[in-house]
Amino acid sequence: MCRNITTLRGLEPAATDEEITAAALQFVRKVTGVTKVSDATRDPVERATEEIADIVTRLLDELPERRQPPKTVPPLRRAEVQARIAQRIKEREEHERMHELGIAHSH
Repeated sequence: MCRNITTLRGLEPAATDEEITAAALQFVRKVTGVTKVSDATRDPVERATEEIADIVTRLLDELPERRQPPKTVPPLRRAEVQARIAQRIKEREEHERMHELGIAHSH
């Protein structure tokens, strides 16, 4: 889990809903210590993430513009992060396909 939450104010182009939600989830994971969402934690974590994302969206809309853009690039804008996400999606789809076809595999 990341130790720092990326600054979203002042990004060009502006922070996306996906980036705001990712930052909210990162915050929720950090303050709760929940590193992996389970059936027992899913509902409260998702609810808190949604509420925090809504608050952050309003906050970013209400704050004045920054004079300087943030010094760091948000993770979702980094090529290496996008590549990892794409790889995970591909692996998940392949895994689900194996289930659908009844092909034996490991978990």
